[in-house]
Amino acid sequence: MACPFIDEVVDEGAIVLRRAFQGERTFRDRSDPLAFNDSYLYERYRFSRDGIAYICRLLNPYIANNTRRNRALTVPQTVCIALRFFASGTFLYTVGDAENISKASVCRSVRTVYLSLKRLLNVFVTFPGHKAIRTIKHAFYGIAGFPNVIGALDCTHVRIKCPSGPHEADFVNRKSVHSINVQMISDADCIITNVEAKWPGSVHDSRIFRASSLYQQLARGEFSGVLLGDKGYPCLPYLLTPYQEPQTEGQHCYNIAHARTRGRIEMAFGLIKSRFQCLKHLRVTPPRACDIVVACVVLHNIACLRRERQPRIVEEEDWGNEAVLEENETGRLIRDTYANNYFA
Repeated sequence: MACPFIDEVVDEGAIVLRRAFQGERTFRDRSDPLAFNDSYLYERYRFSRDGIAYICRLLNPYIANNTRRNRALTVPQTVCIALRFFASGTFLYTVGDAENISKASVCRSVRTVYLSLKRLLNVFVTFPGHKAIRTIKHAFYGIAGFPNVIGALDCTHVRIKCPSGPHEADFVNRKSVHSINVQMISDADCIITNVEAKWPGSVHDSRIFRASSLYQQLARGEFSGVLLGDKGYPCLPYLLTPYQEPQTEGQHCYNIAHARTRGRIEMAFGLIKSRFQCLKHLRVTPPRACDIVVACVVLHNIACLRRERQPRIVEEEDWGNEAVLEENETGRLIRDTYANNYFA
């Protein structure tokens, strides 16, 4: 004889199960990273849903898998795997555990994405910038009243693992750690307009600048305006540095305005390294480290241009750049003209 109480419980259980299965259809698809909200995505990938979708459209021609395999990674999956590595700076197997894929797949995805981003370098990183040069100068002038500035120049070190081979000592910098020395120029909005990522950590900032193609262009007068650099560079007609020992009030005011205006490149370094924690220490070979730095610069510019949420800026480490004693006579005269005409 059937028990009415048991039948009632069974019926209620069936209703609960039926509701559970119906509700399961609303669950987010974990194979689709874009199924989550912007806060979730930003914490893990440093970009909003729209930002990630934009990057996917940019890279789709380079990273789409032309295969009939059922479990091939999609473009959003590949992009988000690389973004998670760039954002966290953790080990590849940790990224693989978080994304539920193998370490080998993480390695392939990261390499595919940073090489694809490198191909877009000249699109997103252009000197003196994407805006009119008059607009660039006006933005710098609004910081501290320093006229005719088209860029703030400096170098930053990116730690790497100890490289093998006979040139290992070349990568040891002044702080006795292995690194690559990366030169960058930024505009007043902390957007990178020039990057040189190919030099060992032992190379001085001024040598990197003199060996760059931009140095030759500036020397030929191809750009109307000046760069601002720190004491690690010689004072040149197109690269103004601070006074080592300011004597007059104009020179003191010049140094103050110079420091405030040039500070935008320091802010840019802080933004990039806070947004992409992998740049705190890259456990890869020097050539791959250089490619990853370039990829992060491209992503940084994309984030700035799309006005993505900014991370909390961590102060850039002082790498103790050695001062350059020799100075160009014409450069010193032009610096004196600035100090006397604009800051006296």
